[in-house]
Amino acid sequence: MTRSEKEKMIAGELYFSADPELVADRKYAREQMRLINETEDKVIRGQLLKETFGHVENHAYVEPNLRFDYGYNISVGKNFYANYDCVLLDVCPITFGDNCMLAPNVQIYTASHPLHPVKRNSGLEDGSPVTIGDNVWLGGSSVIIPGVTLGNNVVVGAGSVVTKSFPDNVVIAGNPARIVKEIELEPKENTLEAQREKVDALDKKIAKLLEERMDVVAEIARIKKATNTTVLDTNREEVVLANIRQIVQNEQYADTIVETFKDVMKHSRAYQNRQLEE
Repeated sequence: MTRSEKEKMIAGELYFSADPELVADRKYAREQMRLINETEDKVIRGQLLKETFGHVENHAYVEPNLRFDYGYNISVGKNFYANYDCVLLDVCPITFGDNCMLAPNVQIYTASHPLHPVKRNSGLEDGSPVTIGDNVWLGGSSVIIPGVTLGNNVVVGAGSVVTKSFPDNVVIAGNPARIVKEIELEPKENTLEAQREKVDALDKKIAKLLEERMDVVAEIARIKKATNTTVLDTNREEVVLANIRQIVQNEQYADTIVETFKDVMKHSRAYQNRQLEE
């Protein structure tokens, strides 16, 4: 089955832009652009965008003058905003996630032309889709070229030319754009996962020290068994606990740490008793 030039265009294949169906689509798009850009009522403008774009999640707000090729290849998520004089060349899909903001003069291109001059002069064109994640802010006069994908929470500096794709949570800037900063949504030190990682590391150290302590406890049990000495020495345990309390610098933790050592000594006594019974 022969594919239409419109189907080829949207798929990113070579196509003839002078195809009558595409010419008619562009004519309709220009009529819609005129209405969108001349309408002062933002409610009516929003309705026109819903009629023109391929998808609008809830509402979209654009300042004049917005420019596009077809409109139906543009899809926007929740709370889309475009400032003055933005250009969206949508021969292939341009897809925005939620909460995307475009500063003035942002240009997003999906349209391209063959590098070979003969093909280029023949009227053949092609393109590649552009995908923008959630919570992306495109700075003024930034340019996104065909085929680029930007992850969630990306910020593009003013005047940047974005020639390749970038992952989530980065600030990019320059020509060509590069990563200039990573965005920490929540400082790692303050996350539950980070604190648990710290606890896990400390537990390894504590377990190693407890194992060394049990080596000593085992030797004490051997000596007590050989000398027929009782396991429990109340005076000794009171001295140990008093020393532990003095070592602890944060008074808020003192009672908890002393109680922890009481449990340690209780289990040490139980181990010694088992050794004496053997």
